[in-house]
Amino acid sequence: DVCSSDLSLRHAGKRSEFLLGYTYGKSLDQSSSLAEAVNPLNPSLDRAISAFDLRHNFVASYNWQLPLGKISGGSRWAAGWSLSGISRLSTGMPVTLYNNNDTSLLGTIPNGINNNGVDTPDYAPGNLQANTDPRNGKPAFNTSLFSLPDLGHLGTSSRRFFYGPGVLNFDLALHKNVRLSESRSLELRIEAFNVFNHAQFYGSAAVNGNVTSTGFGQVVGADAPRQVQAALRFSF
Repeated sequence: DVCSSDLSLRHAGKRSEFLLGYTYGKSLDQSSSLAEAVNPLNPSLDRAISAFDLRHNFVASYNWQLPLGKISGGSRWAAGWSLSGISRLSTGMPVTLYNNNDTSLLGTIPNGINNNGVDTPDYAPGNLQANTDPRNGKPAFNTSLFSLPDLGHLGTSSRRFFYGPGVLNFDLALHKNVRLSESRSLELRIEAFNVFNHAQFYGSAAVNGNVTSTGFGQVVGADAPRQVQAALRFSF
C-alpha cells in the first residue's frame, strides 16, 4: 500500500528564481524485494513499512544572478556570475531488523535468492532512544530492547517500525558566462557537493539490524563527503 501527497512553490524573478517541493509518503508491504522472504504460513505477519519508505522529503532548488557587475561599475569579468544550488532535508530510511538463525524453524534462512529470512528479534517495548545524529559515536537505537527468540518461535518485533538518520545536504555551484563573440562563449563552473561536509548516514542499509551480529545497532554506511570540481567550457 502506498500513499503520498505533494506541495510545491515556484518563483521566477528578474535576477533570481527558486522551486520548493515537499512530499509526504507512506508505503507498507509484506516484502520490499526478492531479498526478503515471506512467512509461508501467514504472510500478514510480515506486513510492515517498506524498506524504501520515505516519510518526509523537502527539496529546494534556486539560482541567483549575483549583482557583481553593478558593484564593479560594469566590469566585463565581474558581470555574469550566478550562484545556484539544491538543498535537501528528509527523514531517514527505515531500519530493517532481522535474525537469520531460523529460530522459527520455518526454513526461510538465506538461500541465494532471499538474503534475509522471515525471522526477526524479540522486542521488549521501552525507550528506543533513536539516535538520528550518530556522529556522537553512539548506536542508532537502544539494542538492549532486542534479543533472540526461543527456538520454534517467531520474533515479536516487526521487520521495520522506526527510522534511521535523515538527510541534510547542500549542493552549490558558482558559474560565469563570458560572451567572447557572437558565436563564441566561455563558461566557468565551480561545483561543490555536500558543500558543508555534513556526514550523511543515510540509506536502507546504513544501520546494522542483524541481531546476531556483533555490530548490531551500529551505523555502517554513509554517503560521500564534500566533493569539489571545476570545469571550463568553450562553445563555438
